Amino acid sequence: MESIHEKKKALRKSVTTRVKLLPGAYRAAASCSIAKQVLTSEEYRAAKRIFLYIGMPTEPDTAGIIEAALSDGKDVYVPKCISRTEMLAVRIRSTADLVPGAYGIPEPTDLSETIEPDAIDLILVPCVSAWTDGRRLGHGAGYYDRFLAGGADKTLCLCFRKALSPDIPTDENDVRMHRVIFDPESV
Repeated sequence: MESIHEKKKALRKSVTTRVKLLPGAYRAAASCSIAKQVLTSEEYRAAKRIFLYIGMPTEPDTAGIIEAALSDGKDVYVPKCISRTEMLAVRIRSTADLVPGAYGIPEPTDLSETIEPDAIDLILVPCVSAWTDGRRLGHGAGYYDRFLAGGADKTLCLCFRKALSPDIPTDENDVRMHRVIFDPESV
């Protein structure tokens, strides 16, 4: 019998391969649609402090959300991996504050302003795949599940529609998302 770990690994590989084959035009349009949904959401409008990831090519692009949040006067925090198991939420005041870091993902170098997860108003979470009931398949390192261990009532998971999967295996360490945002079928 296949373990949860093996099922996750197989699904991760399958979805990543599928997403890499998606046309750039689809990814751009889907990212734009997802960003628009985030920026018009009640959660975003009510948030003062926002934590969001820097999108990789296989994830919805968050650059527009970051720029809008900074322009809207929100406190913007992004991840900084400080070990193989720990991630900090570090405030940035501009995307110019970011340099390529762990896994080639842009991250901040100035760690003077950090915040604890429970003090953040809205957390945007990346995924390899997710389902509409809040189940999420991450990249496998567990950073976000550990970061969100105190609860996920203020999380929005961003996912390409074409990366959604109803068969996401979960275990006791997986944190369920409050809501999953994805592009409409028309994109």
